[in-house]
Amino acid sequence: MDGTNGSTQTHFILLGFSDRPHLERILLVVILIAYLLTLLGNTTIILVSRLDPHLRTSMYFFLTHLSFLDLSFTTSSIPQLLYNLNGRDKTISYTGCAVQLFLFLGLGGVECLLLAVMAYDRFVAICKPLHYMVIMNPRLCRALVSVAWGCGVANSLAMSPVTLHLPRCGRHEVDHFLCEMPALIRTACVSTVAVEGTVFVLAVGVVLSPLVFILLSYSYIVRAVLRIRSASARQKAFSTCGSHLTVVSLFYGNIIYMYMQPGASSSQDQGKFLTLFYNIVTPLLNPLIYTLRNREVKGALGRLLLGKRELGKE
Repeated sequence: MDGTNGSTQTHFILLGFSDRPHLERILLVVILIAYLLTLLGNTTIILVSRLDPHLRTSMYFFLTHLSFLDLSFTTSSIPQLLYNLNGRDKTISYTGCAVQLFLFLGLGGVECLLLAVMAYDRFVAICKPLHYMVIMNPRLCRALVSVAWGCGVANSLAMSPVTLHLPRCGRHEVDHFLCEMPALIRTACVSTVAVEGTVFVLAVGVVLSPLVFILLSYSYIVRAVLRIRSASARQKAFSTCGSHLTVVSLFYGNIIYMYMQPGASSSQDQGKFLTLFYNIVTPLLNPLIYTLRNREVKGALGRLLLGKRELGKE
């Protein structure tokens, strides 16, 4: 194996946080707890949205998909990270790295687009409330989600091979805890200007364009909400939109920092912790944001819990 390009490599070494061994045990415990809570929170959101008939609307249809994405997003890399933190073995097979990169890029792209779809749903609900049920019909909702998945997968199919097949001249150490695109690009032994330019162009379509659409949608939403005379109705509208905006801010802030600038311009340590943030902290917070700020979800949880207690008594 000469390692002159990606196709001849059999494995990578994920350095992760090995330069700080005193932190690895602490990170192992913290990340494991956060991962388990992420699984619990997002699974709860999916079950509640599917089981409670009061939540069978387009908003919760999209929220279910967001929770499923968060589950898949974290599971694509966190188990590997926990394995690496638990011992000296930091290797990942070339195939495993390729799968991880594909899932990470694909699911991340889908989430960017899904958040834009959810912004459109809120726009229709607040700006065109009388036509909401007609416009946001099940067929359109399924079509929008399908487009988001299709574009996310297409984006990953375009970027993953380009990243993996860069010549590395025998280098197989990746200064990251997962096979992430900027970290893999840094292992190349040739100029990556063309690749980074391609990544930037694709990121404009998958990351920046949905964000512009979200901001434009909310400019109309804010104007519509300010025209509502009822204070309670205004508060309810802002509360629902506030949850979505909080999720958008958490997710997009890190994604833009990582992918909308040249890979070498950001600190590698910063990149690790930012990736860890949007890979575990954001999916952990999403269910809490939607649950704590949403009376309908809290009511559905209460009804399910009460129903189980009543069955237990019988």
